[in-house]
Amino acid sequence: MSGYKILQAEQQGIYVLKFIGEIRLYLCSTLDRLIDLMKDDANFLTVVIDLTETTVVDSTTLGLLAKIGIFARKNKKLLPTIISTNPDITRLIYSMGFDELFIIVEKAATEIEHLDEIPILHASEQEVREKVLAAHKVLMDLNSNNREAFKDLVKALEDEQAHTSS
Repeated sequence: MSGYKILQAEQQGIYVLKFIGEIRLYLCSTLDRLIDLMKDDANFLTVVIDLTETTVVDSTTLGLLAKIGIFARKNKKLLPTIISTNPDITRLIYSMGFDELFIIVEKAATEIEHLDEIPILHASEQEVREKVLAAHKVLMDLNSNNREAFKDLVKALEDEQAHTSS
């Protein structure tokens, strides 16, 4: 068994995503594709994100999760839900301002059944770089603390992107 995976279920426009293990930037193409599928789903209502078995979540992933929250609030007027029973993960999502985008539940309500594992998409280094930059820009837009925390990283990524484009 690998050290990470994403499980999903969808019924009547309600998506359930369960993140298991270390969720890092190497899953950004998979997550970005999933976000696009939700955006394209005319029946999309909301999403429940289960982090109860997540051991690590990096800032790129947080940016993509924020993208889901922003989409849901802007387009559907429904706040998605994050379930997090790990105090470190819970503290992290609160520090990023996720309580403005999500309902945060700190204990698991029930076992989630009938989830299908999402195949992991492989991306080029350039595609990953673009998704990392975009995810961090989303985080910066959430609040001034994030803007300050990620400004140097975003600047470095933008400089690197400009250098590789020329």
